[in-house]
Amino acid sequence: MAASYCEAAAGHPLHKAYHDQEYGFPLEQDNALFERLIFEINQAGLSWTTILQKQENFRRAYDGFEIERVAAYGEAERARLLADPGIIRNRLKVAAAITNAGRILALRGEYGSFAGWLNAHHPLPKAEWVKLFKQNFVFTGGEIVGEFLMSSGYLPGAHESWCPVYGRILELKPPWARSA
Repeated sequence: MAASYCEAAAGHPLHKAYHDQEYGFPLEQDNALFERLIFEINQAGLSWTTILQKQENFRRAYDGFEIERVAAYGEAERARLLADPGIIRNRLKVAAAITNAGRILALRGEYGSFAGWLNAHHPLPKAEWVKLFKQNFVFTGGEIVGEFLMSSGYLPGAHESWCPVYGRILELKPPWARSA
């Protein structure tokens, strides 16, 4: 078993591209942040490989993760998602995507954007982030929040310091590096 994700992803057909081009890179666009949050929620209890295999299906099913559209989903869209074999058909996870889209819209009223909300609370230790997410979102336990924040550049740890991707990410000045 590999000691780190950097080692495990090296030769894997799905994980290598995600590791080298997405994981830990700072995200600033709300729809991209929302997408990552929904991927992390859907990964709960499953392998990350499953999510990577279904990424495009998720993007199609959730209208490109356009927050306004997902927040407006009603029963017809919920039923459509629960019948879609290309995504994770879990009632709680589908409901979380719709609910959390609405909560992001509400946060925009005060912070201007989801990224603005994240930046307004950064830096926080992981435990405080988890509390904050649980106050504002649904289906956001410690692992989900930690992976979401690490994978989107708000917490360190996505890559080992010896990993070539680590240096590329540092050049982009992710939030965790700005506060270090």
